[in-house]
Amino acid sequence: MNIEFTQFFKKYETVVAMADNAFNKVRDNNPECVKCKINCSDCCFALFDLTLIEALYINHKVGESFEGKKREKMEKKANIADRAVFKLKKKAYNELKSGKSEDELIKELATKRIRCPLLNEEDCCDLYEFRPITCRFYGIPVSIGGAGHTCGLSGFKEGKSYQTVNMDTIQKKLYEISDELVRHINSKYIKLSEVLVPLSMAILNVYDKEYLGLAGADTSPVKEK
Repeated sequence: MNIEFTQFFKKYETVVAMADNAFNKVRDNNPECVKCKINCSDCCFALFDLTLIEALYINHKVGESFEGKKREKMEKKANIADRAVFKLKKKAYNELKSGKSEDELIKELATKRIRCPLLNEEDCCDLYEFRPITCRFYGIPVSIGGAGHTCGLSGFKEGKSYQTVNMDTIQKKLYEISDELVRHINSKYIKLSEVLVPLSMAILNVYDKEYLGLAGADTSPVKEK
C-alpha cells in the first residue's frame, strides 16, 4: 500500500488512546470485576467487523510486522478464518431472506466462535500493540445499539449499574475518519467509508488504487490547517 494515510492513522490512534483510557478507568474503578490476564484468549474467537480506517491501519501494521514465512503463516490463518466468516454470513443472509428476524440473527452470530488469525500458539496476540479497538474493550461493560454487553468471564453482574462504554459513539468517530479519508482521496466509491470487513479480510486485502477507487486522485499527506 503506497498511498499516504499517515494523518488519518494519527486520527485513528487518537481514538485508540480514548479507548484505552476508557478501559483503564472502568478497570481501575472495578478491579475485582475485570478478569483480563495474559493467555486468556476467550475474546479472540468473537466475530466483529472493522471500519475502513481500522482495516487500513491493521493491514498496514501487519505489513510492517510480518514478512517471509511469518507473513505466509499469518495469511494462511487469515484465509481459514475468512472462509469460516463467509460461510456464517452467507447462512445468516439466507435465513434473513427466509424471514428470520435481524435481531435473532445478530444474537445467534454473537454466539459463534472463529479463531482470530492474530492469535498465536501461546494464546497471545501477535499484533497486541495495534489490536483493533473492539478487542480493547473486551472485559468491561459496553453498550451497542442501546443493549448492554460484557465478557462472560468478568465479574460484572447482571442487574447492577456500572460505567459503560458507548460503542456507538466510538463507531461514529471511526466512520467520520473513514469518510474524511474517502473524500480526501476522491474515491469514485462514495460509499466506501460505510463498508465493514472482518479482521481476516483486512489482513488479506490489497488496498491499492483499484480497490480504493482512485483515478488520478490526490494521495499526498493531508496538511493540517
